[in-house]
Amino acid sequence: MPAIADAKILLIATDGFEDSELLETRRLLDEKGAKTTLASPEKKQIKGDNGRTADPDCSVDDVREGDYDLLVLPGGVQNPDKLRMNARVVEIVRAFADAGKPLAAICHGPWLLVEADVVRGRTVTSWPSIRTDLKNAGADVVDREAVTDANIVTSRKPEDIPAFVEAIAALYEKAD
Repeated sequence: MPAIADAKILLIATDGFEDSELLETRRLLDEKGAKTTLASPEKKQIKGDNGRTADPDCSVDDVREGDYDLLVLPGGVQNPDKLRMNARVVEIVRAFADAGKPLAAICHGPWLLVEADVVRGRTVTSWPSIRTDLKNAGADVVDREAVTDANIVTSRKPEDIPAFVEAIAALYEKAD
């Protein structure tokens, strides 16, 4: 059973991310000993909805999926809406799903799971405004702070971040 402290975690975000869903989630994962890497379409500073900034470690074009154990997709409205239009980001999400690697998405982040067509037949949660999109993509949508179905963890909102991170850790630690 692997420990989350051994995990190499990829986070993908761009301008318009929800500040706490990226920064607090990353901080909590780092505190658990995970090695986190932030990728963005360009390796330049990105700005969150509430004005906080983050410096990506690499661009999505530099990402090699095999180098990471787990993928985290923060929300914010603009962030996933921009990212789902980026073919390389969608390819990364699909590659993690196809490999059976853990994926985690919070708030509007599940839009990327819809775009990669990986929610069909899965139970998920999200921010209320994208639940119809998830249903239309074939998911069973519930209203809980964190939901794990096979290799996918989803969560609703910033207040759910502690439960989201615990669900991520639990999923990783039970993975082969």
